[in-house]
Amino acid sequence: MGQYRMSRLGNQLREEIASLIMRHEVKDPRVNEFLTINRVEVVKDLSCAKVYVSSFLDDASVKRGVEGLQSAAGFIQSSIAKKLSIYRFPRLTFVADFSMKEGYKMVQRLNSLEKESAEAETSQQLHNDSPEE
Repeated sequence: MGQYRMSRLGNQLREEIASLIMRHEVKDPRVNEFLTINRVEVVKDLSCAKVYVSSFLDDASVKRGVEGLQSAAGFIQSSIAKKLSIYRFPRLTFVADFSMKEGYKMVQRLNSLEKESAEAETSQQLHNDSPEE
């Protein structure tokens, strides 16, 4: 399969898995509707696919949700395989992805550093502009 088709299949799998979660079809109590499927990477020979899962919930909840999805992987695979017409359906492996949360924290840190820098610059200018006695 070409790279474009692999990417399309990954996107379609991502949408189908997210849809199963949102419709509460995955009955495992660890699976929360606040879980987000970021991306799906499908191997070229369609033997397996990595499903990256994240959420703004705490890390322990994300890990529990990933465990729940992994235990329901057979059900998810069979549900989606009925809808898609591909010659071989990949085995799904769910992975916790904390990159969104880490990126958000990094942006917050950069914003606070920028604010501190601007405040320091302002106070330095005020100090330089004040008349000395």
